[in-house]
Amino acid sequence: MTTRVDTRLAPALRRSTLPNGLTVLSETMPGVRSVAFGAWVRSASIHEARERMGVSHMLEHMVFKGTRNRTARDIALALEVLGGSLDAYTAREHTSFQARVLDEHLPQAADVIADLMFRPMLRAADLSLERKVVLEEISMVDDTPDDLVFELHNEALWGAHPYGYSILGTRDTVSSLSVGDLRDLHERAYHPEHIVVSVSGNVDHDRLLDTLQHTGWENVPRGDTPAAATQAPVARPPETVHVERDTTQTHLVFGAPAVSHSDPRRYAMSLVSMLLGGGMSSRLFQRVREELGLAYAVYTYQSFHADAGVHGVYVGTAPGTAAAAADAIRAELRLLSERGIPDDELAAGKSQLKGQITLSLESVSSRMYRAAAVELYNEPYKALDELLGEIDRIDGDSVATICREFFAPEKHTVLSLGPAESAR
Repeated sequence: MTTRVDTRLAPALRRSTLPNGLTVLSETMPGVRSVAFGAWVRSASIHEARERMGVSHMLEHMVFKGTRNRTARDIALALEVLGGSLDAYTAREHTSFQARVLDEHLPQAADVIADLMFRPMLRAADLSLERKVVLEEISMVDDTPDDLVFELHNEALWGAHPYGYSILGTRDTVSSLSVGDLRDLHERAYHPEHIVVSVSGNVDHDRLLDTLQHTGWENVPRGDTPAAATQAPVARPPETVHVERDTTQTHLVFGAPAVSHSDPRRYAMSLVSMLLGGGMSSRLFQRVREELGLAYAVYTYQSFHADAGVHGVYVGTAPGTAAAAADAIRAELRLLSERGIPDDELAAGKSQLKGQITLSLESVSSRMYRAAAVELYNEPYKALDELLGEIDRIDGDSVATICREFFAPEKHTVLSLGPAESAR
């Protein structure tokens, strides 16, 4: 097997490109007895036409209904009987298939995922059944207001852009999807040149390449299909929206555009977001929950994509206290945007963020995700000490700029979901 090996990365992370265009990354973690195996397809909800919203997610479901080599039951048993796990998800930019197994079972994981991705049956009878499952999944979101409020906020923030689409799709679009739609997507996107394989744990790169050869990954032909096209996102002007729903709580999301995944300010934004609402010691938790008693759950969130990002605040509160909770959040955002973060709080935040990063990178799954990001977002690999150095270099001036530019309350679209009396 002839591969191109990239030697510019850190010794623990190796990268190869197979002759058919498949990109393979691996990171060895001494002292563990497991591996995390993941494959990312560069196609997901932001690449969909509005009338076929949810097709990527439906395809992700449908490959588990059977392949040329395995029934749906065979797929379910393949890794579970070995003590491992098999999972998949559809995100905004990528669709991913993943396994966590003992190191000795890496060949089985590679074989099952190759089967799912490259040899699904995609039968009409299976689609009729799985459509019901996805419609139930949509119903579950509709009946879970603290999930639904994020869906509604995305649409309010991004409008008709695919960033505002529901990853699951709508009842109408899911009901109209055909086997032809699924096969068209599979034939366009599920080719080696559009796929990144990332493996971490007790794995040797050369043996991994042999495993991929023996489990058929190298034999999958190039599709020579163009990469999925995207359109640059443009957020709508900030607004305040209330969606009436007969719920016992009012759910509010404040959200605004953020930097992209490759923007070096991402670390400072993560630090500010953590200090604002990332835990029990955060400003919002202490103010909204502990001092005012207005909510059980209040927290910040953020997502960084290739072309843009989003960040904001969620709170769930009683309808009668929704206005007070919103006012408290706006006050904290105003304080942050005008005064930044004091040096002592910034120092404590750096220590907290570095601890979180260090602890997360002791997980083989986290290492798998991080290695994949090197390729998916075309960003340099950073060893742990380099990452911690990035955090140490965040200074008060850069944080103050971030706070002014992104955290002012008037820059946020605010969406509330709940009874009419909680609208403002």
